[in-house]
Amino acid sequence: MTTTHIRTAMAVGAAFVGCALAQQFVYPAKGQTPDQQKKDEAACHQWAVEQSKYDPANPPPPPQAAKPPTTPTGTTPGAGLKGAAAGAVVGEIAGGNASSGAAAGAVVARSASRRKNAAAEQQGQQQASQQQQAGQQAYQKARAACLEGKGYTIK
Repeated sequence: MTTTHIRTAMAVGAAFVGCALAQQFVYPAKGQTPDQQKKDEAACHQWAVEQSKYDPANPPPPPQAAKPPTTPTGTTPGAGLKGAAAGAVVGEIAGGNASSGAAAGAVVARSASRRKNAAAEQQGQQQASQQQQAGQQAYQKARAACLEGKGYTIK
């Protein structure tokens, strides 16, 4: 699976989780009128935003982690050079062929660099998704507490 496929799958999964968390049913257990319910829900929305520091109507943008500089191929600059140097030493010691060792070392180092950079990006996306979910959950708990205090049943 490529990094692009992983990103797409994570975004779709986060969207479904967001939809699932946003679904709350509010029942006027004390006979509140529809107009009163609208006023109470608006007031509780505002209170929940203040308490949770999260507004589902205006969610914060995902935090932008400082990405390590990469080349167009996704490797860290200099990874191939470092691998080539190490490969040349190993190649010279093992069989007296420094140039073959350098080429092999460069390929291995670039491949390892790509994997490391992709893993770091995936981890950053997972952390952003978890922060988003935590904000949504805090908002919903606060909103439910407010509405329950005003005599509504929340499910």
